[in-house]
Amino acid sequence: MIIWTSILHTAARAARRAVMAGCLLMVLTLAHPADAATGRVIKVLPQFLDLQGNHAISPSLYDRDAYQAKLRANPGERSGLRFSVQWKTKGQLLGTLKLRVQVRGVARGNFPKEMTFEKQVAPGSWFSSWTPFVIDGDAYRDLGEVTSWRATLWEDDRLIGEQKSFLW
Repeated sequence: MIIWTSILHTAARAARRAVMAGCLLMVLTLAHPADAATGRVIKVLPQFLDLQGNHAISPSLYDRDAYQAKLRANPGERSGLRFSVQWKTKGQLLGTLKLRVQVRGVARGNFPKEMTFEKQVAPGSWFSSWTPFVIDGDAYRDLGEVTSWRATLWEDDRLIGEQKSFLW
């Protein structure tokens, strides 16, 4: 009889400890926020625009690259520059998502000309998204030849993705 009572007390104590551990684990799980969202800038394509605002003359990637080489060699046939930025996010976003492109032009005087362009973007699905940034008109003429660029993805004030050119 005494052995049974000792076994029952031991089992009750173990059950209480298991319940307490389960409750503690549940409280810690609920109190700890979910994993923060992550993101990345996958690719940045700087592309010249011709006088009609086109970056290519056909949908072919080969034709696009050949046309870009032609525009690169003939600055008089350019009207602007477009940065096509491919990006992706994963996880639950808690803030506003922004994509920012910073561009540096040819140095005039002591410092190179720098411009920043920003767009608020909405998270896509499982796949990546493309966002274009067009620099044309007076802004393109004022910037001059681009020497470096940087594309960043932000959730509010937190940097979650970046890609930059070699000279940045």
